[in-house]
Amino acid sequence: MSDAHYYLGIDVGTGSARAGIYNSSGVMMGTVTRDIQMWKPAPDYVEQSSEDIWDAVCTASKEALGQSGLQPGDINGIGFDATCSLVALDEYDQPVSVSPDGDDAQNIIVWMDHRAMDQTARINATDHDVLKYVGGTISPEMETPKLLWLKENLPDCWARTKHFFDLPDYLTYSATGDTTRSLCSTVCKWTYLGHEDGENPDSVGRWDPTYFKSIGLGDLVEEGFARIGTRVRPMGEPIGAGLTEAAAADLGLLPGTPVGVSIIDAHAGGVGMLGALLDDEASVDFSTRLALIGGTSSCHMAVSPDAIPLSGVWGPYYSAMVPGYWLNEGGQSATGALIDHVIFSHAASAELKALADSSGKTVYAILNDRLDLLSEDVAFPGALTHDLHVLPYFHGNRSPRADATLRGMVSGLSLSADLDALALLYLATTQAVAHGTRHIIDTMNEGGYHINTILACGGGTKNPVFLREHADITGCRIVLPKEPEAVLLGSAILGGVASGDFQSIPDAMAAMSGVGGEIMPGQGEVTIYHDRKHQVFHQMHDDHLKYRELLA
Repeated sequence: MSDAHYYLGIDVGTGSARAGIYNSSGVMMGTVTRDIQMWKPAPDYVEQSSEDIWDAVCTASKEALGQSGLQPGDINGIGFDATCSLVALDEYDQPVSVSPDGDDAQNIIVWMDHRAMDQTARINATDHDVLKYVGGTISPEMETPKLLWLKENLPDCWARTKHFFDLPDYLTYSATGDTTRSLCSTVCKWTYLGHEDGENPDSVGRWDPTYFKSIGLGDLVEEGFARIGTRVRPMGEPIGAGLTEAAAADLGLLPGTPVGVSIIDAHAGGVGMLGALLDDEASVDFSTRLALIGGTSSCHMAVSPDAIPLSGVWGPYYSAMVPGYWLNEGGQSATGALIDHVIFSHAASAELKALADSSGKTVYAILNDRLDLLSEDVAFPGALTHDLHVLPYFHGNRSPRADATLRGMVSGLSLSADLDALALLYLATTQAVAHGTRHIIDTMNEGGYHINTILACGGGTKNPVFLREHADITGCRIVLPKEPEAVLLGSAILGGVASGDFQSIPDAMAAMSGVGGEIMPGQGEVTIYHDRKHQVFHQMHDDHLKYRELLA
């Protein structure tokens, strides 16, 4: 066994599971990705399998270890992150169906599932005090509306389930056999009050029994919250005795390897970036920086030493990402999915895919090249969309309008359906996503932040057009992390804390994260143009509501 220290980060996103091994300086030693299954049995229903996900995690872990050239005993700690999806297990730890199909393999309601719209509306109508800590309104992407839907629509599932886990906590349970829940997931997605003292000395925070009784989940209270978690601990804290023998065999590691309390995937990205010291800073000023994690959806993380309530922005959540700080979490649902939808549903998509296959480039690179050619006749590339505008709410709005019923709009379409028309629509959609980010930043700054810097990671942020438009539209400089897989790094940081090599998450953040490149926003006519486009962005939303009013 070597004297160096290494940590395994496991990240489960919407479409894949990834394993990454890092050393104590934040240098990646190996990484592997494995796809995971998804079912959509009805509109707005999205389901996955916990067994399929665990198999993908284990395969990725073993292969990443082999790629790194390390031995099982070289791994000093493990951290897990995942999407905030709801997992159901029975008393024998077997999957319980959450699907109208009745297949027990389909035992996860994925975060983006919107089946619980009616339950969400009824919960919000209670105006309970706990809603103050989720931006004022609960989202159908959170867990209590999904739990209520299961109770009301699948009573067999409700009766058979012994454990309801957030997916990150399911992973640590599979690894350790310990039911400890994460302060991150319970506070952000389950209405847990992490800032209040509870009766359990082994737990931080508390559940509010009056909330669960008021929304129709009083049986969880009567059970002492046994099915949703009686022990809640801070992220990175070691769980139990570490890896069980069975889990160690599955992952290709040693029994007893320390495992840290888990974190939500986007929040792991925040951990992997927010603590990086910038060149012009003597110390980190969290009030001026936003972590943007761009993937299937976009998440926007900012932290403050004091609670900042923001209407339509999730939180404030206490210690849900950086210990001792309050987190505000903005978000845009299905942004990466929206850009893909616009590209692959277009009449020119077959031609685009053929060009990608023949050239060895991605479809995004080809579209970006087309935009470069088209922009030779305009003052700057963004001006190509002068007469083309998109409202990006195809899957509703998460922040700051907090209205999952909203839908998207496109203004300025012509009869052209060629590759150039697709390139322009792709650009307009990317700009719309960036205007949504600007709207979130404006809301945060009006509430007390001073955000002028975006630290960005995720699949979307590997696209130079995505980054350029976000810089130009928000007016913020964009900083890219030294380690592009910042979400995986964030999980590995939790493994470093669990191992005892670092005393705290901030200590590990300072040692393992760093800055790569920077992108500065355009000035002058670029700023004027996007200020006007931002007015169009808001006007389209107002027009959308007006159409509803006319047809009411």
